[in-house]
Amino acid sequence: MAFRLSVTDRRLWALAWPLMLTNLTVPLLGLVDTAVLGHLQSPEYLGAVAVGANLFSILYWTFGFMRMGTTGLAAQAWGKRDSFSQVALLLRSVMLAVGIGLLLILCHQPLIRTGLALMNPSPGVTGLAGEYAAIRIWSAPAVLCQYTLVGWLIGTQFARGPMIMLIVANGLNIVLDILFVTVLGWNSRGVAIATVIAEYGAAIIGFVIVLSRMPEGQKLTRELFGQLADYLAILQVNRYIMVRTIALLLVLAFFTAQGARQGDTILAANAVLITFLLLISNALDGFANAAEALIGEAVGRNSRRRFFVVFRCALRWSLWGSLLLTLVFVFGGRSMIAMLTGIEGVRIAAWQYLPWLWLLPIASVWGFLFDGVFIGATRTRDMQNTMLFSALGVFAPVWWLTTGWGNHGLWFSLICLMLARAASMGWLCWSHTRNDRWFRGR
Repeated sequence: MAFRLSVTDRRLWALAWPLMLTNLTVPLLGLVDTAVLGHLQSPEYLGAVAVGANLFSILYWTFGFMRMGTTGLAAQAWGKRDSFSQVALLLRSVMLAVGIGLLLILCHQPLIRTGLALMNPSPGVTGLAGEYAAIRIWSAPAVLCQYTLVGWLIGTQFARGPMIMLIVANGLNIVLDILFVTVLGWNSRGVAIATVIAEYGAAIIGFVIVLSRMPEGQKLTRELFGQLADYLAILQVNRYIMVRTIALLLVLAFFTAQGARQGDTILAANAVLITFLLLISNALDGFANAAEALIGEAVGRNSRRRFFVVFRCALRWSLWGSLLLTLVFVFGGRSMIAMLTGIEGVRIAAWQYLPWLWLLPIASVWGFLFDGVFIGATRTRDMQNTMLFSALGVFAPVWWLTTGWGNHGLWFSLICLMLARAASMGWLCWSHTRNDRWFRGR
């Protein structure tokens, strides 16, 4: 009997494959940054970009609700066929993004100093990371606008839009990386300049795509801009995502800081392996992002049957994806590490901790998928609570109990965080289903 995809499978894949390609360009860029800097003589340049990039992950993804919250709300407006709400949400979110981005630029000096002090890298890495960060901060308005544009495009089920945005922008970034670092010798400073140029390029492309997708007949009116209360409502609805994201990113920052305390070699080795973690998360997020759009549409249409069909379909494909990634890292991990850095000490250290990476796909896939379901259903408070439980109730005590294991204890704690997210979000998912709370009491 020939294998045939269901209608839901086809719809999920129609959204997932462009989003997967889009997401994979992000760690691909990180791989290029690592490869370009990893072949320089000193590991300090690689460590500086690892610290600086981690700092900006915390800073920018604190406002990750600009992407995630926009997707859930846009998907529900799309399900209701409410063109006014779609356009109003986009316009108000973009204005918030620009305002927050400009505020970050104005306040960047104390933010960068505080972030570097908390991570506490070596003096050589600190100076280079500070230079990197002072350049990267100028991309703040563009980055936050990208979050909003990508969220809106996913929610309105035009997954090729984000793919075009990020593939072109990250392709530009890769070319500029090679030019600025390899040809001009600008080292970590060149990586930062390339990233800023590419971020504004992505935002411009995104605006062009979004303008071509505006609902017909919806003119720009004063009502679309809304009142102050409308902007506060967007922030209030998404405050739970903000807290959840801060908790997750603080865990990753803590991970980087603890690696830095074990020396520049361990810091650089962890930076290589964390790049692979980003590859895992961004690949599997393709199915989660597709689930956000289709789950949100089902909630907007108040269709319980559609909700659970989409959930089962996304779960099945996510598990297959995690198995494939596990096989890739088991059989190809050592070769991939060797491609990324020519520094022998960093290679040996990364090979030593590689087995932890083999466990990450199956441990983390559940949390990624449940994020997509909860975002689509705008159950953002649940996302906050499960992350706080996982970070404070599991990661922190496990790390403290395994400090004698060194870097192995750090990686074990990260695995436990992923498993705690899976267990807590899975329990809530079962509870909401049993008590029919996905559509009631929202």
